[in-house]
Amino acid sequence: MTLAAHDLEELTQSLAERLYLDVAGWHLYLGDAKLAETLALECAGRLKQGAAVAARQALEAVQVPIGGGVTRLPLARLIPAGQLRDLEEALEPFC
Repeated sequence: MTLAAHDLEELTQSLAERLYLDVAGWHLYLGDAKLAETLALECAGRLKQGAAVAARQALEAVQVPIGGGVTRLPLARLIPAGQLRDLEEALEPFC
């Protein structure tokens, strides 16, 4: 399923403001980390599978460069567990 440009922009903005990375107790929102659009695109490609599956698969697919790009970690390992539910809720209107 592909989203219209306006819907993709709306989803990106929602993720940018709602989701964050948690590193050593610091919260870095996806908009500030420049990861919101990447996650929105990954989610958009998986919406036919439902919000829960799309959220989990997209979080695993987005690789976050750490230490100048020497290491990459899935976004799923950098967000708190409660953020998964927030992502699912953000995706539900688009499914």
